[in-house]
Amino acid sequence: MKKYLPVLIIAILIGGVAFYAGAQYGKNQTAAAAAGAGGRGGNFGGRQRGGGGNFIGGQIVGKDDKSITVQSMDGSSKIIFFSDTTKIMKAVDGMLTDLAAGKQVTINGTPNPDGSITAQSIQLRTGMPRAPQDSQPTK
Repeated sequence: MKKYLPVLIIAILIGGVAFYAGAQYGKNQTAAAAAGAGGRGGNFGGRQRGGGGNFIGGQIVGKDDKSITVQSMDGSSKIIFFSDTTKIMKAVDGMLTDLAAGKQVTINGTPNPDGSITAQSIQLRTGMPRAPQDSQPTK
């Protein structure tokens, strides 16, 4: 038995080191996969998916020189702040003047503590159905 004890100890040590190295490798692979996904996730239609950005979709119901108010399909609304560096997208390049009441938009941005959003990009959408206004079931 004493003859095999050093071999047994070495085998246990090698197994422990291999297990630790494998665990660290797996941890790094998970982090790399998350970084490769761009850290996205976000919020679409009011459902949090985790990660960095937030996607809000709906109809512009108000606008001033620094923000728009967007009403979502569920009737809730969000204030969206933008700047000259906010990317405005549509089938062709858009401009701040393209943001108008009644337009359908999708916003990707960062939530602020007060519940508003600071936009990183605003995409103008066409042909999207409008949110139902006070819809009552018909009899």
